[in-house]
Amino acid sequence: MHLAYPAVLAVLLFCTGLYGVLARRNAILVLMSVELMLNAVNLNLVAFDVWLRDTLHAGQALTLFTIAVAAAEIGIGLAIVLLVYRNRGSSDIDRLRDLAERPAGPDGADGPRQPQPDTGAEATA
Repeated sequence: MHLAYPAVLAVLLFCTGLYGVLARRNAILVLMSVELMLNAVNLNLVAFDVWLRDTLHAGQALTLFTIAVAAAEIGIGLAIVLLVYRNRGSSDIDRLRDLAERPAGPDGADGPRQPQPDTGAEATA
């Protein structure tokens, strides 16, 4: 088997995943794109392990470790996305830029912080 075939397929998978991460706005689709990129890396690890005829099968062992890490990542990522969707009503990434809680305003209501008026006096240290 030529090494070029799985390598080209891995490059196509990785580029598709990269496009999904950069272009998508839905958090679930971004997580799926990250998984696609990890699977491209796994394909490369196994292909190079077979090509090099490694007696320890280090590429395959590292692939199993990567699959375990990816499973944990998707579990935690989905839990975070579900909690954000439950609290905010949307999983749109552009709307999730300000995840920190804002302090209560002067009237006790949460909301955007109003800029303080400039008094013109500069603090000197």
